[in-house]
Amino acid sequence: MPYLKTPRQFEPLWKEWDYNADKRGLRHTVFSVNADQYTGEWQDNLKHGKGTQKWAATQAIFEGDWKYGKRNGFGTLSYPDNSGKGYKKLYSGGWKNDKKHGYGTQFYSATETYEGEWFAGKRSGWGRMYYADDSIYEGEWYNDKRNGQGMLRLANDNRFEGTWHDDLKHGPGKFFFLDKGQVLEGVWADDIMKCGTAEDFGRETAPDPTTYPIPDCTVEDTEKVLIEAENRIMNDQDL
Repeated sequence: MPYLKTPRQFEPLWKEWDYNADKRGLRHTVFSVNADQYTGEWQDNLKHGKGTQKWAATQAIFEGDWKYGKRNGFGTLSYPDNSGKGYKKLYSGGWKNDKKHGYGTQFYSATETYEGEWFAGKRSGWGRMYYADDSIYEGEWYNDKRNGQGMLRLANDNRFEGTWHDDLKHGPGKFFFLDKGQVLEGVWADDIMKCGTAEDFGRETAPDPTTYPIPDCTVEDTEKVLIEAENRIMNDQDL
């Protein structure tokens, strides 16, 4: 019986060309039509792994982790400094789906910095903010604003400890005036104290104490009056 040789099967050339054209693994710098450039790892034609991206329009540079074309993991975003000869960090920390996510540090300016938790590109969770006026806020954030429990310490060491809502003091809290040796304790609404008590606090060692101490209150039932006032304010403000 004659032997029939089976012809070799060949894949169409376009499949080989298409496979070779796909970007995968570590590649040299790849330029986009808009002059953006990326150097790093690829998978299935998408940036995936470690890589560095430079945007032509802003000259911003991102160095860090990528996942299927988006920044995911840890990375640092930098922009050209004012001298035009170097770069300054804008953000360094966690990313998810191209947005700041997890723990990271944002450098707003030379004198303003936030370090803490992020969610979907906004400050959310616990964080500490250093302001240009030397005040520091440490506490809870939500939707890029101070929300929840937190402490604001001013440059002169006076501080507020209490509840915040949309960047304003809102709810129960204490304001320590350490320079005067006094403390206010009560309920705030929209950054204004609505009711509470004022007491001397470390007045003997305060650097600039008040001329006279706070006199004793002669109301028959101070605590009852205060509780009623606080409850009324909290109900009115839906606290």
